Amino acid sequence: MKDELAYIGNKIIKNKSILGANINQLLIEFLSKDFPYQSLPFDEKGTLEWNAKLFSILGEALKDNKNATEVQHWSEKTGKAFVDHLVPLQSALRSLSIYRNIIWDVFTEELEQKSFAPITMLDVGKIIDPILDEISAIIGHIYEQSNTQKMKMAYSALEELSVPVVPIAKETAIIPLIGEIDTRRSQLILEVALQESANLKIEYLILDISGVPIVDTMVADNLFKVVHALDLIGVKSIISGIRPEIAQTIISLGIDFSQVTTCANLHTALASIGLKRVIE
Repeated sequence: MKDELAYIGNKIIKNKSILGANINQLLIEFLSKDFPYQSLPFDEKGTLEWNAKLFSILGEALKDNKNATEVQHWSEKTGKAFVDHLVPLQSALRSLSIYRNIIWDVFTEELEQKSFAPITMLDVGKIIDPILDEISAIIGHIYEQSNTQKMKMAYSALEELSVPVVPIAKETAIIPLIGEIDTRRSQLILEVALQESANLKIEYLILDISGVPIVDTMVADNLFKVVHALDLIGVKSIISGIRPEIAQTIISLGIDFSQVTTCANLHTALASIGLKRVIE
């Protein structure tokens, strides 16, 4: 039995270049459905060699069934190539069935010519199928990692947009805050305020909270941290936009804003630092 598997394995390894060329043509036909109006997203010569590498791995597996490291490397590199060239995950996974079909074509031919025992077919499947399944799983994981990274980047960009620093005059800027302020966003406000104040050489920074629906103890505490941090780097800060309902909430919660410069609205905040003309 082992001799038959080794024979098939050697046959695959010996003909890996031919098999690689055959599968290249099938891949071109298959992927053309996803890229009908542009060149296919891979180098044909390089892909041929890479396909031949997989057949070599599969052939060696039939001989001794020891190639986990090579399978991992081939799968990761292939998955990254698919992702980089924007090949849909469904197409990437379905393309692996082409490799499976090529292997079974070789096996079927040898089965007919050499009259191998029927159980040999089962043994080939027990070795080849788990490898291709593992490749599918690894490629799927590569796509998952890529999507997670893209989501993190998009969320990070969205967060940065949620804390815009708007320069309005020399050494003066405004951070208009809109929406709820949670712990994560408050940390971002602190980081952005400090970084941009240093970059823009800001002397006055107005934190306008007229668009913040709720100011509770946590929000107030975070605003105090921003104000104190700005004070440490020599930036004078003003909190504007404290609406009557927010003022009532602050009083009811016993929050002390006496050490913070506050204004009812942005108009008065700007006027308080001598920028009345900017808004008239």
